[in-house]
Amino acid sequence: MGPFSRETWAQRLGTFRASPSAFMAGPEGEDLGRDLLSDLRSEKLSEPMKVALLALSLEYPAQLWPDAPAAEAAATSLLDTLVLLPPRPSALRRPLLLAATTALVAGGALSPASGASGRLLPLLLGLASGRDLGRSFGPASEQRPLQATAWECLRELESCRPGLLGGCLGLLRALLGREGPAQPLSLLLALALRNALVIQARAGAGLQGLLTAGDSSMEGGPWNWTLAEEGEVHLQPQAPSWPAAEEGECGLAALELSPEEARELRATVAQLLDSSYLLTPVAQAQLLWLLGWALRGLRGQPPVLFKPQLVRLLGTAQLTLLHAMLALKAAFGEALFTAQDEALLLRRLTLAAQHPALPLPIHLFYLHCLLNFPENWPLGPTDEEAAPLLLGSQLCRGLLPSLLHEPMALLARLHLLCLLCVEDEEKEEKGQDRSPRHYLEELLAGLRQRAALDGGPRALATLCFQASYLVAHCLAGQPVVLTPLTQGLAQLYRTRPALAPHFVDLLDQVGPELQEPLRVALRQEVVSRPGREEALRWHLQMLARVADGDAQSATLSFLRAAATHCTDWGLQQALLRVCRALLRAGVGGGLADLLQALARQLEDPDGQDHARLYYILLAHLAGPKLGVALGPSLAAPALASSLVAENQGFAAALMVQEAPAPVRLSVGPRRAEGPVPVLRLQVEVLEPVYSLELRFRVEGQVYAPLGAVHVPCLCPGRPTRPLLLPLQPRRPAPARLTVRALYTTPSGLTCHTHLPPLLVTFADLFLPFPRPPEGAQLDFFEELWGSCLPKGTESRLWCPLGPGGLEALVSHHLEPFVVVAQPPVSYLIAIRLPPDSRLLLRLEAAQSDGVPVALRTDNWAVLPLAGDYLRGLSADG
Repeated sequence: MGPFSRETWAQRLGTFRASPSAFMAGPEGEDLGRDLLSDLRSEKLSEPMKVALLALSLEYPAQLWPDAPAAEAAATSLLDTLVLLPPRPSALRRPLLLAATTALVAGGALSPASGASGRLLPLLLGLASGRDLGRSFGPASEQRPLQATAWECLRELESCRPGLLGGCLGLLRALLGREGPAQPLSLLLALALRNALVIQARAGAGLQGLLTAGDSSMEGGPWNWTLAEEGEVHLQPQAPSWPAAEEGECGLAALELSPEEARELRATVAQLLDSSYLLTPVAQAQLLWLLGWALRGLRGQPPVLFKPQLVRLLGTAQLTLLHAMLALKAAFGEALFTAQDEALLLRRLTLAAQHPALPLPIHLFYLHCLLNFPENWPLGPTDEEAAPLLLGSQLCRGLLPSLLHEPMALLARLHLLCLLCVEDEEKEEKGQDRSPRHYLEELLAGLRQRAALDGGPRALATLCFQASYLVAHCLAGQPVVLTPLTQGLAQLYRTRPALAPHFVDLLDQVGPELQEPLRVALRQEVVSRPGREEALRWHLQMLARVADGDAQSATLSFLRAAATHCTDWGLQQALLRVCRALLRAGVGGGLADLLQALARQLEDPDGQDHARLYYILLAHLAGPKLGVALGPSLAAPALASSLVAENQGFAAALMVQEAPAPVRLSVGPRRAEGPVPVLRLQVEVLEPVYSLELRFRVEGQVYAPLGAVHVPCLCPGRPTRPLLLPLQPRRPAPARLTVRALYTTPSGLTCHTHLPPLLVTFADLFLPFPRPPEGAQLDFFEELWGSCLPKGTESRLWCPLGPGGLEALVSHHLEPFVVVAQPPVSYLIAIRLPPDSRLLLRLEAAQSDGVPVALRTDNWAVLPLAGDYLRGLSADG
């Protein structure tokens, strides 16, 4: 069959794009890829139509080449077509290169055994380096575009097979010096460098001369298939957040570089950064992100290399560059940013967020940056947001929320206002007018007033409850805010009971600080209302959620009055749901009388049967059995017959069932001793537990896998010894442990449950150095102090002291690590951080209100963690 005409191809492409899956399942789907490859060589089709065919192969490679053999054949055909092109200018060369690369990658055919890979890779590298740009690849006018396309294709290959270009680092670096700051080449070199560092760190090897070796010195070509196999886990070139990058894949502390390799690495990074200002903003942001990830946690590579870029970017108006700068701040902290830099950056964000002409997405971006600015989140009680350190009410005066703002902007500004409310009491003491707390109360009152309008938009009510939830979440520990919030919500329900579903949802989401008082207030509002109102079904829905064993007489009186107005099936079922909730709460005699009355009074037979059933259950079953009957559970399944009971009991004995956690686990006081840090776990059980096995998993790859902890038997009320969990950090950093428990119940069932995660703090990793001989302590410390430089780093900070002074602070927190002590004004402290880092502190010339602290460490990534730890000690007093 001859080639298709232009009109036929236009019709086929239109049908395919309308529904690719339907087209491929039809009679023409099987031949589409073969026809496309064949007609690319036809002289009857114009170049624009061929470009359209190649665009289809770039958009839908998985549909056209669904497996590796098809992708291999397609790439071979595309390369043959490229070679057969005449030497005159052609618009097909670049799309053909892109299509061949896409086919190999999407079809999974890229491998050392692939013939098409063996042809494509040398061709791309030759085009990228400028060697194969001769007559066979068109005139001189196409050479530069072809070279840029080759760089893009190589970057795509390196993204999909990390480490593939590890042997080309030296060549790419030399090419960058020769060609100048070309954007695709800069991004290609940065990506290949990042991947090589990560993969070599995982393997525990150095760079092995990769930055200096040229392609001619590589055995078997420059393609490092070994690195590519080790980097099979895809390292995304742009990850969503720095913490995910750190916990999931970074781990560069294990990479050991020789002095020569460290110098070459610094020179390469400096070469990329010096010319980065010539790239587009998006490319600059990606380059900074890649290089920041490459150097984060890498020993001997201080972040001072980024300082010139930081000075340049502090005044940028590009959101992508601002985001990259904030990523650098999150990565390096005070090791890169001075206090003046932080203050300037925060002021820029604050002023930019107040610009009246900003589109809503950009405005929300600035607010999100402010809310997540690291210095706005200091150490505080668990699950409680603390007061901002650098963000004050004067600076944020123009960012206060208003009822005129868009809902998303209002909620973001409200979150910022909640952070400022922690300073409310201090402002009142100083006599300042309109403290943030007063402004917050007025705003919530305005939101409730709008939500109370009968027939008002649903969005206004939703916004009111979203704001109430946000305030309850951020200010859970402040009764002075939650009390008027509870009263206002109760007044809102009194005004508009139709919002009962919103109240039920809010009660299910908020914590106990607001949940309990709001539940009591809503119950009081419901039972104090007369029963002859149109909102009876809303009252019954609300009462089914808030009813409990308290205020039984008022609740039962309301239900008796409401029963006379429950004439339809829906109201009767709502009334019976309240009775069911009271049964669960253990309400007794008065409820039995009500159920008897309902069994006689209700007109609907279904309602009568339910009332009679509830009365029989209440009269004949004790509390635990009544709960089982009203709500079947895994531990006691509802049984239909004795045969079913026997079968279900046998199946339950054989299966591992999920059950509520009967075990409470917490981290006890730490002891700095032994070769590795050990968590001392305190365990408490609510019921007898046998053959308990606790399994731990570290989120990310911060630590080596942890072993399980076994306990033969635990009983409530009996003292238990602490459980010891040894840690094997791969780098000194905090971590989060997920915990799963497997145990046997007294009835013989094997159950599993998930326990709340455990947090390993930075201080939990502290270990002392071996005690030096008597009289040699000072020499021992000075030797450690001098060994940290030049590969390490040094910093100084001011540590405020509490009433007990420096001696109390050291004795409470740092006593095991003191090497030289001259109380109460001077201490020299040495801390060992596994696997092989150290942290040294000089606390000298203490004054009544604080002490200057000099820090040294051989691992600069420890510096921000140490700073946060010392500030936490001063905050604890």
